[in-house]
Amino acid sequence: MTETKNKSAARTLSGFLKKNTMVIALVLVTLLFEILIMTVAHKPASQALLTPANISNLISQNSYVVILAVGMLLCILTGGNIDLSVGSIVALVGAVAGTLIVNMHMDIWLAMIICLLVGLAIGAWQAYWIAYIRIPPFIVTLAGMLLWRGLAQIILNGLTISGYPETYLNLFNSYVPGGSAGKGTILTVTLVIGIVLCAVYLAAQFMNRAKRKRNNYETQSAFMFWGKNAALCVLILALSLMLGNHKGLPTILILLAVIVLVYGYYTQNTVPGRHLYAMGGNEKAAKLSGINTNRTMFFAYTNMAFLSAVAALVVTARFNSAAPSAGNSYEMDAIGACFIGGASAYGGTGTVGGAVIGAVFMGVINNGMSILGIDANWQKVVKGLVLLAAVIFDVVSKRRAQPE
Repeated sequence: MTETKNKSAARTLSGFLKKNTMVIALVLVTLLFEILIMTVAHKPASQALLTPANISNLISQNSYVVILAVGMLLCILTGGNIDLSVGSIVALVGAVAGTLIVNMHMDIWLAMIICLLVGLAIGAWQAYWIAYIRIPPFIVTLAGMLLWRGLAQIILNGLTISGYPETYLNLFNSYVPGGSAGKGTILTVTLVIGIVLCAVYLAAQFMNRAKRKRNNYETQSAFMFWGKNAALCVLILALSLMLGNHKGLPTILILLAVIVLVYGYYTQNTVPGRHLYAMGGNEKAAKLSGINTNRTMFFAYTNMAFLSAVAALVVTARFNSAAPSAGNSYEMDAIGACFIGGASAYGGTGTVGGAVIGAVFMGVINNGMSILGIDANWQKVVKGLVLLAAVIFDVVSKRRAQPE
């Protein structure tokens, strides 16, 4: 009896570690960089990784990676497909935004709607060839990478457009409750928001667990359930405390939260979202079961370009400029975040939360190495090795799981 319980506990612990490998790795890497910065580099405490100002900076720096990674995940789910054109779409939409808002002085809301429609049109164009003509996504998006980058340079004429109005910049670069509020007010409001988020999250998790029990579905042990949720709530409150001691809650974090929640719900709790996983698992079987695989593929790539347009608006506001070189290597950051976050190179496996963790992981590595003063070329080497290790882990895990 005791041996059976021990085996069950071992399996539970093994399953927990497997599901949360990247979260554990993220915590360990963050602590490692914090130790190295303080001991090896001898940086002052104000330049450490886990300072309020640097945490806020990390959110702003990696916002575009999170947005693009969420869209890229949907493409990868369809069968390990990727989109190489996202960086060029960011450049093109940014060029359109700069022309409309700065040069033509158009109303910012109308200009933003036009930019999003441009992204949708680009996505529909590429998705048509991929989904209905069945040209490989790699080829279509590679062509798009060249095409949209060229159009961006034509629109900008090789020049950088800058000088966006403050009303536009504040949409993505401001803080809640606002810079005019006192430090005490900022901290109080931020902590209250964190507490409310924890309460809502715990209520949702408790209701979901109760529903699974009523339907006789498998559930986590009470220890694992409450342990994981308590750890997440502590993280949310710690982040709220950090941001409250700086300038408050960044508005870009609110946008990221909305995107993550919407797409997380879509992929996990809706029928079209589950079609993405079914298609990635076996497209022929999915088609035979009645799933419109062409429409699913069309949605994934149209959505990717739409989120690229959203990322373009965020990036132009952050840099206060639209440049011909904008978006360089953004597609690689998004792809890397997805694979590091647990998405399978073969499709059908991955979560929005995992993609976010992958994006944060890459952001921590970039930021930590920059604080340590590591050369940019060596940073690329490290990022490449991390990405390769993540894919190797996925491939080896799948081989071990297959029966002999």
